[in-house]
Amino acid sequence: MHVGEALIGNDPELAHVDLLIGDKNGPVGQAFASGLSHLSQGHTPLLAVIRPNLLTKPATLIVPKVTIQDLEQAARVFGPAQAAVAKAVADAVEDGVIAKDVCEQYVLIVSVYVHPDAQDYEKIYRYNYGATKLALKRALSDFPSVEKVLYEKDRSLHPVMGFKVTRLWDPPYLQVAFDLTELDAVLNVLDQLPTSDHIILEAGTPLIKRYGLGIIKEMRKARPSAFIVADLKTLDTGNLEARLAADEAADAVVVSGLAPTSTIDKAIEEANKTGIYVIIDMLNVDKPETVLKALKSKPDIVELHRAIDAEDTAHAWGNISHIKKYAKLVAVAGGIRKDNVDDALKSGADILVVGRAITAARDVEGATRAFLEGLKQSDIDQYRVKTDF
Repeated sequence: MHVGEALIGNDPELAHVDLLIGDKNGPVGQAFASGLSHLSQGHTPLLAVIRPNLLTKPATLIVPKVTIQDLEQAARVFGPAQAAVAKAVADAVEDGVIAKDVCEQYVLIVSVYVHPDAQDYEKIYRYNYGATKLALKRALSDFPSVEKVLYEKDRSLHPVMGFKVTRLWDPPYLQVAFDLTELDAVLNVLDQLPTSDHIILEAGTPLIKRYGLGIIKEMRKARPSAFIVADLKTLDTGNLEARLAADEAADAVVVSGLAPTSTIDKAIEEANKTGIYVIIDMLNVDKPETVLKALKSKPDIVELHRAIDAEDTAHAWGNISHIKKYAKLVAVAGGIRKDNVDDALKSGADILVVGRAITAARDVEGATRAFLEGLKQSDIDQYRVKTDF
């Protein structure tokens, strides 16, 4: 059995095709017979024909995705969409995409999308033809490879979802820590920050203590596509606080490295369920590696953190190369300035956490750009068009 998918065209005639191709005596054949004999109101399956009384080969069953409610909708599916699928299958055989010697052995099930507002029959035909042929080619070449899926999963944007989920796949990043305690001040800084794919926003612990986790949504209104960290410094009920952060649309939750191992484990487990990151803050932890070795699962990020109240002490960066054995990324916080950005990066840091050097700057945008220049990173083209034809 082979599975294929393709989307081609523009609204409202846009075509989206999902298909299965496989042996008549296998699961695709069983589904083919079941689909043809078990009708569903509004989704009546039909055989693809080149013209009346001439089936395409391999035999192909078309299943409408959109509920057909009137004869006009039915005509679009039974007319241009059906003809497009049938011709695409036949042309795929002629082009060698489908071998001629399997045409009597294989069957296809093609699910087609025809919008109720689609009017242009020529576009319906051409888009569904292209989508079917592309889906077939992909199915029989086992596209995409697992490697491509893993490469694209954090880089691509789903156009219909309505919002972007940002993932941290291109370090280093600049994390702007909002330890401010006035909402107006936070919004003012957010308004001045430049747009960059390499900026992370942090709702600091004092800010959350004053406004609660609802501050995350206020920040997201100002920066809808930002990666936002909820710095809870969780010490207990790890699963509950990770869930609360996720419910408020945070992308990451911070757990204290001083918490019991079971608390950290539960936070990581819950975060994995909801698709957010866990950051372990090693503030006041003497031996971070000891904490990390005891965990059941790796955290996404470990933060090596020097406290604001201990700025007269050395940086708590530790041995980052050793820490990376137990975490995907390492962040450094406390006393990060423009003059030590290079040192932090050379030490192996993936994320530079900067607070007052940006949020209290007279020129917030200028200060932020200076740090970004130190990262030596170009912006990510999240909106690139990926057709994979």
